[in-house]
Amino acid sequence: MIRVTVADDQAVVRAGIAAVLDAEADLNVVGQCADGEAAVALAAELRPDVAVVDIRMPRLDGIAAAARITADVPRTRILVLTTFGLDEYVFAALRAGAAGFLLKDAEPERVIDAVRVVAAGDALLDPGITRRLIDRFTSAPGPDDAAPLAALTPRETEVLVQVARGGTNAEIAGALGISAATVKDHVAVVLGKLGVRDRVHATIAAYESGLIRPGVR
Repeated sequence: MIRVTVADDQAVVRAGIAAVLDAEADLNVVGQCADGEAAVALAAELRPDVAVVDIRMPRLDGIAAAARITADVPRTRILVLTTFGLDEYVFAALRAGAAGFLLKDAEPERVIDAVRVVAAGDALLDPGITRRLIDRFTSAPGPDDAAPLAALTPRETEVLVQVARGGTNAEIAGALGISAATVKDHVAVVLGKLGVRDRVHATIAAYESGLIRPGVR
């Protein structure tokens, strides 16, 4: 059973999300709240597998809440649901430890799947948010720093490039001429060497290091 908390300052939205999730046999919404401070308190008290949070909330926004939950309750994974397709806080929230992002206009099945994916230790981004992540580096690129990638083998670097371009394990396997199982093993090693939690944060590392350039395939 996947235990979930939901934080959103709009009561109707919060109740709707909770109802959709709680209707699934393998999901159990164990707590709801209306602001970031309460989200942090709920996570500390209930230790959910997944905390679903909005970005713009009173008292404490979703970015700060994600950072505190990640620090205080590392086992709890953060899934952000946001209304703002152009929200400039997305990158900051990823840096704070969020593992998933969806826009609130996503289909209910997509939200359910996202909770399951995040709970399993993987990451998930709405396609529009993936585009925004790339745009972040186009408009305000940081300084190149390849140091975090120095420990990667040439093959691991190739895998990271494919991950950063959004490839699935099967797609990466086809591109590199190896099995999907081998790709999965490589990805696990890459995450470990980079010290990141999931593919989303590995992608951030690839862009920050200059390994991947926006618009370059």
